[in-house]
Amino acid sequence: MAEKLALKGGKKAVTTPPGDLFTWPIITKEVEEAVLKVLRAGNMSGTDVTAEFEREFAQWLGVKYALAHNNGTAALHSAMFGLGIGKGDEIICPSITYWASCLPVFSLGGTVVFADIDPHTLCINPEDIEHRITERTKAIVVVHYCGYPCEMDAIMDIAHRHSIKVIEDASHAHGGLYKGRMVGTIGDVSAFSLMSGKSFAIGEGGIMVTNDREIYERAVIFGHYIRHSSLITLGNLKAGMGLPWGGYKYRMHQLSSAMGRVQLKKYPQEMAEIDKAMNYFWDLLEGTPGIRAHRPPRNSGSSMGGWYSPHGIYYPEELEGLSVSRFCEAVRAEGVTCEPGCNKALHLHPLLNNIDVYNQGKPLRIANLPEGVDIRESPGSLPVAERIQERVFSVPWFKHYRPKIIEEYALAFKKVAENYKELLPGDKGNPQDIGGWGLSKHIIG
Repeated sequence: MAEKLALKGGKKAVTTPPGDLFTWPIITKEVEEAVLKVLRAGNMSGTDVTAEFEREFAQWLGVKYALAHNNGTAALHSAMFGLGIGKGDEIICPSITYWASCLPVFSLGGTVVFADIDPHTLCINPEDIEHRITERTKAIVVVHYCGYPCEMDAIMDIAHRHSIKVIEDASHAHGGLYKGRMVGTIGDVSAFSLMSGKSFAIGEGGIMVTNDREIYERAVIFGHYIRHSSLITLGNLKAGMGLPWGGYKYRMHQLSSAMGRVQLKKYPQEMAEIDKAMNYFWDLLEGTPGIRAHRPPRNSGSSMGGWYSPHGIYYPEELEGLSVSRFCEAVRAEGVTCEPGCNKALHLHPLLNNIDVYNQGKPLRIANLPEGVDIRESPGSLPVAERIQERVFSVPWFKHYRPKIIEEYALAFKKVAENYKELLPGDKGNPQDIGGWGLSKHIIG
């Protein structure tokens, strides 16, 4: 490619102002009116609007029960309690995920065993799950990472053979499909974050869904005390009505549920446009050396939903070892926000290794396990998770299908990849610290 890299003094690939190409969420007059109606009525802490949102969300997914929460972390916490996870129990979770996928288990007295990820899907690797199952394992937590659906058939087969449950953390994948089935409807219980940065955004909130009445009612009694009288039917729970068993107050405020009801009407169309825009972007880059799309194969029946925090997979060996940090530096010079890495490997954080949070005399991770049992993973034990930061990068999250400007953004990546030799002399390699404990810095355009 003849064009000179912007990092070397050439013209930027992206010259068109983005306008509202990356603005999210899209706030319409109907959203404003729905929220103002609740606000003006002083009905923020009620449950009537939330109950309607739950009913409609469950109908959208095709499940029996939905329970709205004040955030996605609370929804995951309730899902774990709903399954009966308690002291000494273990869950298996991918090391590459947002911390809320697993940390709530500690307040239940349980702990987490981490599994490695697949380097192409960035999701939990089914082949690294089964050997981690013990007599204490109660659930597998799967995360549809950055919208990519997990390999649910293999995971559900493992779970069924070992009589353990599956929690889907679908916080990145609202509306996504796995072989034609909606993600969040395949496991025993699922949780979605609905905060303002997610693809299905309602301001702040989360929602738990399940087809199991006992899981649902246990989640209700855990942190939704005011709704006991109308929702609890199981005899073993009725005796404890009136107070939240977890001591938590997890209801969703109704400004969020009002916005959620409107989002349910407009999100499918918005999601379809995002999908069209993101696939067009990656189609333009098909065959570009060193980079691959993070998306399911064509005609697989699987999809990326709203493409939350989209990333690409980096192959430095195709670019003579050019570091992903140097690659991203050159892309940024072309006028594109592009960061190396993703979520850091949780199993390496001090909290998961040596911090005694509750003054139990042992690190939190092993405090409630039998004497002599240590499930902590040492550095080097999850090789893909520990090196993935060097092989992923963020890409623009287009909210509208505008081919001309999307072509400019795609050109930026192609231009850098095809002129990589110019970047080799100044490449200082990757810094030791890439990625972060969240994805917030990666979700801008």
